[in-house]
Amino acid sequence: MKYSAHKSIPEIAARLTIGTVFVESGWGKLHDLPKVVGYFESLGIPLANLQAPLVSGLELVAGLFILTGFFTRLSSLPLIGIMLVAIRTAHWDEVTDFSTLLSLSEFLYIVILTWLASYGAQFLSIDKLLARKSCQPKKSC
Repeated sequence: MKYSAHKSIPEIAARLTIGTVFVESGWGKLHDLPKVVGYFESLGIPLANLQAPLVSGLELVAGLFILTGFFTRLSSLPLIGIMLVAIRTAHWDEVTDFSTLLSLSEFLYIVILTWLASYGAQFLSIDKLLARKSCQPKKSC
């Protein structure tokens, strides 16, 4: 695929935004795990003492991967799951209709992550560099 600036801007903006959100969230949670465990327990999340570091680590690592365009499609999937759980456990009481669901930042993250999971990283990404290196000289990639 030939580089096209007008096509790369939305993808790069999405990756930078979502990647940064999850890197900062994961980093913050990892540095205050007792608070996160307590919050998870207050939401009724089972095994909160195991779930809190798992979720925090996934957010940090998957966020970094999306930011750099490394395993973008795969990295988006656990973050979608985390956001679905966040909506169900922490925000479901706020959802009165479809419009209020759409107003949740977690729902917007799901939309962006679904797009990234579907199309992957094409521009300024490790995924694309690896794909180029694996191409045979006579094969079209």
